[in-house]
Amino acid sequence: MLNDSEIMAVLPAKDLNRAKEFYRDKLGLESSDVSGDGSLLFSGGKGTSFLVYETENAGSAKNTQMGWETDNLEREMEELRGRGVVFEDYDMPGLKTENGVATNDWGKAAWFLDSEGNILVLSQRAK
Repeated sequence: MLNDSEIMAVLPAKDLNRAKEFYRDKLGLESSDVSGDGSLLFSGGKGTSFLVYETENAGSAKNTQMGWETDNLEREMEELRGRGVVFEDYDMPGLKTENGVATNDWGKAAWFLDSEGNILVLSQRAK
């Protein structure tokens, strides 16, 4: 039943205006819809989307909450860094980054925080 349904991520924001500015100015995304409850809907490729809604719980998760897959991680990172995005560095069991990038058999990934403290990831599968 759910195999044919589109998946939509949902992210929390303490300040919707600040989140809207981050996604617009840093990631180049425009809100495609503002619902009556004040949440923001952003569209991505291949029919995907994500919703940002206001709550005081934003930024409290310590795990990756949403990500994008790309075919050129370095190019995307360079562009995002040019817009002011800061990539995280990690050094923990099972995850070590160099210049913001972790590499393993699956591919490469780089994490960053949005304006609300949500952990987001860019990834590129190994070829």
